[in-house]
Amino acid sequence: MDLRELGRTERAVSVIGLGTWQLGADWGAVDERDAFTVLDAAAEAGVTFFDTADVYGDGRSESLIGQWRAANPSWNGVVATKMVRRAPAPTLEHATAENFRDWTDRSRRNLGVDTLDLVQLHCPESAVIEADEVYDALDALVERGAIAAYGVSVETVDQALSAIARPHMASVQIILNAFRQKPVEQALPEAARAGVGIIARVPLASGLLSGRYTTETVFAPDDHRTYNREGAAFDVGETFSGVDYQTGVEAAAVFSGLAREAGLEPATAALAWVAQQEGVTTVIPGARNADQARGNAAAGDVGPLPGDFLAAVAELYAERIKPQVHHRW
Repeated sequence: MDLRELGRTERAVSVIGLGTWQLGADWGAVDERDAFTVLDAAAEAGVTFFDTADVYGDGRSESLIGQWRAANPSWNGVVATKMVRRAPAPTLEHATAENFRDWTDRSRRNLGVDTLDLVQLHCPESAVIEADEVYDALDALVERGAIAAYGVSVETVDQALSAIARPHMASVQIILNAFRQKPVEQALPEAARAGVGIIARVPLASGLLSGRYTTETVFAPDDHRTYNREGAAFDVGETFSGVDYQTGVEAAAVFSGLAREAGLEPATAALAWVAQQEGVTTVIPGARNADQARGNAAAGDVGPLPGDFLAAVAELYAERIKPQVHHRW
């Protein structure tokens, strides 16, 4: 697995990481045994970057990773977590030094570590990303030894650019996939120039780009793909990348055909498309079972994607997806 330096963390991580939202909540039930199997399979496949958050299952995802890491001390990877979403709202009012201390202390307990590898502000409002006092508080946590580095997980390109401009910013996490291409235009080049790592999330557009879903697919009631299609719980861009489901299914069928013409499974092609964007450090697909974890990791070994495939994906995006999402995020 290719390794890339994660911005200012001075740590090298696998180009394909593992997102672990699904190990906590909001993707249907995943029992503890299956969660450990996913982590095992990812690590065995060369994954050295796990992404979690303090609100995934109210800390369940963090705790499972902490237990797994204690049982696998030879795994020399990076665990990134997030904070701010435990507050009633991710606003500047709640982004205080006291709350940051409390939240990071809780994550340290959950993960069983003295120092968190990377803490990201979890999709806060823009005022948080723009406030000097927020970075003073984060710098204090680094000086205290509670965290080794910090980053920001954002919803929009404008937020990403604001974060990238901060002198101690290690990484920016942003939605990037074949159905969400705007970050390629400016956010990725600016991050590369600034030495800021890019963590690409939702790389399969909540599974659409796997090509496995139809208009008849039914998701579990506790799956955000059921309850957040209109943005009822959080930013609608987190679910199917903000693409209308009908449009997404139809476009995904076209994408699947293009991938297979290139000799790849759709999910593999989708992950490779993200990983091969210049400026991307790591891509964090989720996995609900070991086979998915291994299949995702294999995308890190795909050679350069064919030019005709890339051109066709660009055309598909421009014609079917861009009018819905490009101006919004």
